[in-house]
Formats: sequence, C-alpha cells, structure tokens
Amino acid sequence: MEFSPDQIVYWEWRFVTINATLVYSWIVVFLLGAGAWLITRNLTMGSEIPRWQNGMEVLVGQILAQIETTGLRHPKRYLPFIGTLFIFIVTCNILGVVPGFVAPTASVTTPIALAMCVFVAVPVYGIINLGLKAYLKRYIRPTPLMLPFTIIGEISRTVALGIRLFGNMMSGNLIVAILLSLAPLLFPVAMQAFGLLIGVIQAYVFAVLALVYIASGARAHQDTVESATEDAEPTSTV
Repeated sequence: MEFSPDQIVYWEWRFVTINATLVYSWIVVFLLGAGAWLITRNLTMGSEIPRWQNGMEVLVGQILAQIETTGLRHPKRYLPFIGTLFIFIVTCNILGVVPGFVAPTASVTTPIALAMCVFVAVPVYGIINLGLKAYLKRYIRPTPLMLPFTIIGEISRTVALGIRLFGNMMSGNLIVAILLSLAPLLFPVAMQAFGLLIGVIQAYVFAVLALVYIASGARAHQDTVESATEDAEPTSTV
C-alpha cells in the first residue's frame, strides 16, 4: 500500500523520475488552465452573465474580502498569489475524492514546494511595498543580534506551514481509507464528503496562514518606517 504518491513511479531513467505527484500536479495545472480559458473567453458586462463567470466572480470577491480583513494596503496586489494558492490546493484536494486520482498534496514535496513559494513571497511583497532598505532593517531590529533568530523563525514557520498541510491531508485520507475498509457498504458517501470537507478546510487554512505571514511582515516593515519617520521629525518647542 502506497502512503505517498511519490512512491508511485510511472517512469524512471537515471536520475529522472516521473511519479504520481508530478503527473497529477500537471493534470491539475492543465485543468485549471483550461477552465480559466473557458470561463474568461466570453466575459460579459451585462445584467445576464454565464453561471461559470458568476461563480468565478463570487470566488474572487470572497478571496479579495479575506485579504482586506488583514488590513493590507492595495489588496488586489496580493489576489493573484493568494488566489492561486487556494484554488490549486482546493482543486487537488477535491479531486482527491475521485476514484483513481491521487491528490498531489498527499505528498510532502507538494506542500513544502508551496510553502517555499510563501517563503519567497513574504520578502518580495515587503520589498515591493517599502523598498529593500526598509525591509532589511527588520532583521536587525531592535539589535543586530536578532538576525540569526529572525532567519531561523522565517525558515521554521515555512517548514511548519508545509508539514501542517501534508500531515492533515495524509491523516485525513488515511482515516477515510480505514473507515471505508471496515464498513465499505455503510460509510462510502459520508466518508467521501468528510474527505472533501477536509480538503476545502486545509486549502483555506494554508491560504489564510500565507496571507497572515505576508500581512505580519508588511505591518512590521510599515511600523519600522513609521517609527523612523517619527524619529526624524523635529519636536516643536514652546
């Protein structure tokens, strides 16, 4: 019994290996790309819009509203990244209930890769918002001795983000498989619905945590700039 799609190898030659994680990740990317093209090819601005366009507008609106709740300036700037994370993960998890489909998120490599994207996005958005100098000052405040601890904190939360998604998805899939093997005639529908719910929740949690990391970094950099500005302002004397 394979507990990870990495163990399912379809083709291997020397150091090149094509496993289920890669294959089903490509399938999800293709489905999302084809779906996006089909939905956006006939966009309309009238009172009557297609159902798929309406559904996509609702989804985008909800993601944008979630971003706005963190207090980030220019929320549309973060919409492509956060929206892509959520839609990719939730699609992988939902398709995981389809017989024969292996969810890429059940492999530790996919969540870690997504967490690395978040790891890179945090400083990128910080530099875009406030500039390189203001961003780097965060790592040495209040003292340069905090530099190694800040770097360790950035790395550890990235690893924790990926491991959390992998552990929750693997445990959820394992529980569903065990219950289905014990009572295959009584629980299939309920367990498949349970697995679907877990997949959606985990996608939401991952996207929200990524958003929180980006927002906390942006606010920290913003506070640094504001404090530096206040220190530079001359005090009035009476």
